[in-house]
Amino acid sequence: MAIFGSIIKSLIDLKGSLTSEGEAVKNQEEVLRNLLKRAKNTAFGKHYEFEEILKSGNIEKTFSEKVPYFDYNKIDKEWWHKYHEGEENVTWPGKPPYFALSSGTTGKSSKRIPVTDDMVEAIRKAGIKQVSALSNFDLPPDFFEKEIMMLGSSTDLQREGDHEEGEISGISASNIPFWFRGYYKPGEEIAKIDEWDDRVQKIAENAKNWDIGALSGIPSWTELMLKKVIEYHKVDNIHEVWPNLQVYTSGGVAFEPYTKSFEEIWGKPVQVIDTYLASEGFLALQNRPGTHAMKLITDNGIYFEFVPFKAEYINQDGSIINDAPVIPLSEVEEEAEYVLLISTVSGAWRYLIGDTIKFSDREKLEIKITGRTKFFLNVVGSQLSVNKMNDAVQELEEEFGIKIPEFVVAARRAEDGEYYHFWYLGTEYEANDENLAEVLDNVLKGANKNYSVARSKALKGVQVFTIDPNIFHEWNAVNKKKGGQVKMEKVMNEEKFANWEKFVAEQQN
Repeated sequence: MAIFGSIIKSLIDLKGSLTSEGEAVKNQEEVLRNLLKRAKNTAFGKHYEFEEILKSGNIEKTFSEKVPYFDYNKIDKEWWHKYHEGEENVTWPGKPPYFALSSGTTGKSSKRIPVTDDMVEAIRKAGIKQVSALSNFDLPPDFFEKEIMMLGSSTDLQREGDHEEGEISGISASNIPFWFRGYYKPGEEIAKIDEWDDRVQKIAENAKNWDIGALSGIPSWTELMLKKVIEYHKVDNIHEVWPNLQVYTSGGVAFEPYTKSFEEIWGKPVQVIDTYLASEGFLALQNRPGTHAMKLITDNGIYFEFVPFKAEYINQDGSIINDAPVIPLSEVEEEAEYVLLISTVSGAWRYLIGDTIKFSDREKLEIKITGRTKFFLNVVGSQLSVNKMNDAVQELEEEFGIKIPEFVVAARRAEDGEYYHFWYLGTEYEANDENLAEVLDNVLKGANKNYSVARSKALKGVQVFTIDPNIFHEWNAVNKKKGGQVKMEKVMNEEKFANWEKFVAEQQN
């Protein structure tokens, strides 16, 4: 009998039973109050009169009136750049010991997002909440004795003056508690390898030495790693290498588009658990089976606000207009899409994280990531969100019996002078592009009335091109970096799309 695993499982069950969820709205009010108190004497806090906000009768309302929206470019240009000039107490007390590098989905240059000691602690606490939530899943005691593969970016952080820099997964992994290190794979030595291909090769070589019970990582890169392990060991599925693999913790993007691909990798059922760890913080986690929705973490150093995701509030670059209405947690509605804003213990304030979400269950405070503001395709009034695109691609998979783990789309003029949506679908299966285009077009017409109207006016049609999925990964390698937190962009403007089409042509020659 797995005695040690039984002890750990009982402790997790006990912690889960003793932890009160509290009232989320009150939690959020307290989080905002504490954020303002902690930061009132910073340059940012003085500029936006945090002391006065704290004295007001309605802190949340006054805060939203006095402090403007910030995206990364705005807050970095006005405030965060001062950290790199030697200043402290800029948007949070002291100086951040880390900066999370995030190229996101927009280009090669990295964002540098401050990560304070308070945020490292908040991420640690959220991780404990995730472990505690395992008590809600039907996992046997011996699962808690298995090792955990955390496929993130390199933990070999780069020293830059008085701080270290790396992707958030690398920062988090470099701060794992000592008691967890025996469970953590691929281990410190392999995790420090910077080159993705070299790191995955070492993982494949060592895979049979480990008894992996759980995986963690972004789906696209996790899939590639698993395929490499399967190929290296000349087996049919990953369970021939890791027979006790029972849990996969996804993160950062919706898992549903990858479901079919992973089903071909598993040899037996695996419990998929979604989490929402971004460069700016650990925002939500799945705490029960039977759903892909995640519960917002409302008591852990992050204050949430929500802007209705409507075309009239979104600028072409994905930012939101200055007078866009904002909704507090107490007023959100189920199934409505929102642009997510956060204020955090790392000194992000009313910060546009770039993701859109919807509440699938308001009472449980469960959300799903529906897309990115920069992936909103509205060039000719089609108003297509990534959520609708993902749904349409999944219908293609069902209709044609194929897998499409990656895609990208752009609206541009064709040689006839008319606007078309050009779709590149990554698939290893044979399929007729014209048939795919016809079904895709019809699915989107049925799912989105704005798209249907656009198709009767300025949008002439849909063109589809099927390509090798590996081309998407190579595009990332050239333009950003392989692995880690990198996510493939789903929507491109005409200029970037021209570069994409040139790159695809070169790869196919």
